[in-house]
Amino acid sequence: MNAKPACTLLALSLAFASHLAMAHAGHAHDGHAGQPPAAHQEKASVRFADVSLLNQEGMPVRLEKDLVGDHLVVMGFIYTSCTTVCPVVSSIMGKVQQQLGGRVGEEVRLVSISVDPQRDDAKRLQNYAKAFQKGPGWSWLTGTPYAITETLKGLGSFNADLSQHPPLILVGDGRSGHWTRYYGFTDPGVLIEEINRLSARRVHAKSTAIADHHEVQP
Repeated sequence: MNAKPACTLLALSLAFASHLAMAHAGHAHDGHAGQPPAAHQEKASVRFADVSLLNQEGMPVRLEKDLVGDHLVVMGFIYTSCTTVCPVVSSIMGKVQQQLGGRVGEEVRLVSISVDPQRDDAKRLQNYAKAFQKGPGWSWLTGTPYAITETLKGLGSFNADLSQHPPLILVGDGRSGHWTRYYGFTDPGVLIEEINRLSARRVHAKSTAIADHHEVQP
């Protein structure tokens, strides 16, 4: 085979592979694929709605007060009937949990919020979580449609059409209010790097505060 047909065949193969990857990277309510946004990240300003949600144990929780609080947080948005994007997003968060080990549940909290509260009750989320969660410190949340809508709007993740809901993971610091949105299928290592960066900023801020305190002592 000469070089030209070989190059043409390779180009066609790459185009087909790219098409498949794009097809399987979008959200849809029936589990079929849509067109995903290009993978990117952006700094985010978030607002926590003052509403009651339910975790996978059926217990009422408030996102900011009970879960985020003073912690570093990795937050994803899923729904259990999705068979394309959501399992990948949940798998990414599962890898983050495994790699962070005992830090999850202590310094770090993981949160997954259903964007389909009419279908996803606590029991359904609990069953879904079994495929991804390997340890404590990960809350799966649902609630009334109103509570979920207000929550998603505050987090910049609301879309009335589930088929247009992007793959998205939020990483932030409940103490400092620094948050970053990661769109697309983000490498777990990138999310962990951000967690470590936020953790290091805390240490630096504490050291600076201690130094400043000593300087003003008589």
